[in-house]
Amino acid sequence: MYDFDIETDRSKSDSVKWSTKNELPMWIADMDFKVAPAITQAIIERARHEIFGYTYLPDSWYSSIIDWWDRRYGLKIQKEWLHFATGIVPAITSIVQRVTNVGDNVVVMTPVYDIFFHSIENFGRHALESKLVYDGESYKIDFDDLERALADPLSTLMILCNPHNPLGKVWTKDELKRIGMLCKKYGVTVISDEIHCNLMRPGKVYTPFASVDETCKLNSITCISASKTFNIAGLQSAAVAVPDPILRNKIFRGLESDEVGEPNCFAAVTTVAAFTQGEQWLTELNEYIDMNKKTARDFLRKLPQVKLLDCDASYLLWINIGKFARSSVGFCDFLRKDTGLWLAPGANYRGNGDDFVRMNIACPRSRLLDGLNRFAVGVGHYIEKFDK
Repeated sequence: MYDFDIETDRSKSDSVKWSTKNELPMWIADMDFKVAPAITQAIIERARHEIFGYTYLPDSWYSSIIDWWDRRYGLKIQKEWLHFATGIVPAITSIVQRVTNVGDNVVVMTPVYDIFFHSIENFGRHALESKLVYDGESYKIDFDDLERALADPLSTLMILCNPHNPLGKVWTKDELKRIGMLCKKYGVTVISDEIHCNLMRPGKVYTPFASVDETCKLNSITCISASKTFNIAGLQSAAVAVPDPILRNKIFRGLESDEVGEPNCFAAVTTVAAFTQGEQWLTELNEYIDMNKKTARDFLRKLPQVKLLDCDASYLLWINIGKFARSSVGFCDFLRKDTGLWLAPGANYRGNGDDFVRMNIACPRSRLLDGLNRFAVGVGHYIEKFDK
């Protein structure tokens, strides 16, 4: 049994999340839980060597990833498909520059992870939105609109978030198959960002895009990592899997020439420890996060002004504030000044995101309750000030 109720002071660890003072940060997606003990032990053992030179990837790095995805999800990754990357975002940024040209469209289904827009637009490409349809309870894909976006002659790439951030939505096999068929029809390559795939509601399983059929497999680049699952983002380790040999050669050369394909000396050993010895820790983590979701759901039901979107993946809540807030950015600024609670404004994610805020609940339950209480106070004060 692992104790996820322990509150750890991260203020002196150079944490981006906890770089603030006298505030409660629940915006950025990292967890306030200590990692699985096997990961800490792997770091200690490697550090005892006391020499930290250039490092290559051992066979155990490949086998740990291959075994994990085969055993848990039925995706049979081949060793030659895999290339190391210092993170999924650096990998996506590199891939965008190799698969597209300046002025091309990169299709995204919004609202979606905001850093995708940086990877696209910072290099002269255009983010072409296909907005997900929100019916007041959940989101669904507008396949007619998605086909419109993919059919544009300038659309050459789609970035798929599977499972979806910030919605916590797990795409079905049928939905993924339909996406794959449309992308193949219009000659659009797919990057599937699957970083949240292991953070699932108990009993719920995600489908890797590349496992759906041959069309999806051969027209896709899958980005995976232990970083989000096991809270080791600061160790900068990810993997890119490319089944098609021609596409693979292009992507791998890009990762190497962009200097994002070389591991640090802790990257491989911690990934191996996570995927070979961290499964029980992850099982208990997902159970704890699911209880945090229930706690948040029960609490937020008492606030008629807001609505929580139900989610099956990740530890991020997507909360509808559209009934009372003038803008998500303005509300988050007010909330932070008024209560010290720091959330992410949904406007960052485009689509209809301005009606929402994103809250990270991967923290001890006492800290979650503190955040929820601050949120309730802030909602009340905001309405008092602006709803006159």
